[in-house]
Amino acid sequence: MTNIPTDLKYTKEHEWAKIEGDIVTVGITDFAQNSLGDIVFVELPEVGQEFSKDDTFGVVESIKSASDLYIPVSGVITEINEELPDSPDNLNSEPYESWMIKVKITDQEELSELLSNEEYESLCQE
Repeated sequence: MTNIPTDLKYTKEHEWAKIEGDIVTVGITDFAQNSLGDIVFVELPEVGQEFSKDDTFGVVESIKSASDLYIPVSGVITEINEELPDSPDNLNSEPYESWMIKVKITDQEELSELLSNEEYESLCQE
């Protein structure tokens, strides 16, 4: 059974988003880490980079495959989890504690396009 916290929002590409004011913290879901298997590499953007919603902001690689990471909202990177590139396996053991980036939102209306936990759970069961 996939763990899907009720206090987060989700994307169809299996990223989670924690919204706190105009800052969104982003990571990959438990479903994503289970699908990838043992994660061995994470590439993250630099602080200050600006992205549009659904742009690729990084890459995660496992022993099975590599996957692009898609940003759930438009904005500027304000912080990255600097421990993650040295400990990518944390994404397997603690997917909701191992955040990747923090983004300052530039278009608040995009938040309404994110999935609720119920909508994301339905997506995972398809």
